[in-house]
Amino acid sequence: MTTTRRGAARAELPEVHFSDFDGVRCLHLGTDWVQGAMRIDDPFAIELEYVQRMMAWLLFVAPESVSARHAMQLGLGAGALTKFCHQRLRMRTTVIELNPQVLHACRGWFKLPPEDARLKIVLGDAAQEIRNPQWLGSVDALQVDLYDHEAAAPVLDDEGFYADCRALLTEDGCMTVNLFGRASSFERSVQKIGAAFGAEALWAFKPTREGNTVVLAQRTPSRPRRSTLEAQAETIQTRWGLPARKWLRVFKPFAT
Repeated sequence: MTTTRRGAARAELPEVHFSDFDGVRCLHLGTDWVQGAMRIDDPFAIELEYVQRMMAWLLFVAPESVSARHAMQLGLGAGALTKFCHQRLRMRTTVIELNPQVLHACRGWFKLPPEDARLKIVLGDAAQEIRNPQWLGSVDALQVDLYDHEAAAPVLDDEGFYADCRALLTEDGCMTVNLFGRASSFERSVQKIGAAFGAEALWAFKPTREGNTVVLAQRTPSRPRRSTLEAQAETIQTRWGLPARKWLRVFKPFAT
C-alpha cells in the first residue's frame, strides 16, 4: 500500500511482517496497523469489509463484460483486490507497488499468483507510473489504497494526482479510493477528488466501524435507477459472493 509523495525522494521503506489470528493472516508494515488481510482457508476471497467495498465499481458495469475489462491497483497491500480481480473475475489486472518487500510477502505468505498474460506487477512509484502513456484511457476499474506504515492519511492526495487517475480511465471507468472517514484529512481529500472528477461524479459509502470510507469517482457521471442498482447488486452477490445488497444501504451519491 505504500508509495512516495509526489516530487519527494524515496523514503526508507518499512519492514514487512505478518501475523496469524483466528484463521486470518494480516500484513503489517513495521507497526501493528493492519495493511491487508487474507482468510487462510479461502485466500482468493476478500476478507476486509472496506476492501470488499473497493469493488463497488461492479454496480456500474454489465456483469457479462467484466472479464473483458482492465483493473489496476495502486498499492498491493496483501493482494486481496489483485487476486480477486485476476482469479475470480478473470480480468486483465495490473498492480503498482513501491516496496519490493510487500511483493515478496504477497508471493510467499498471501498466495499472490505469478505474472501471466492477464497479471502484470510493476515495482515503482505510482505517481510516476500512472503518467506512462501506455496506461492512459485503458483502465476500467482503478483501485487506490495508498497509505504509509503509520496509516494516518493518503500518501498521494492532491488534485494533480487525482487528475492523473482520471486520465487512466475508460469512458465508463471508475476509481475507488480508501479514505479514513474519521480522519481530519477526509473532507480535504474528497474536495480534491471532486476538483479532478467533478462533484457530480462522486459516490461514497458510510464509514466502516474502523473508520475507512470508500469513495467512488466515475469518469463519466451517471445516476442509475435504484431498481437497476438493486438488480446489479443481486447479480454481484450471487455470482461473486460480495455483500453487494448490503452496500446499497450505505452507498449513495456524495452530498456536496
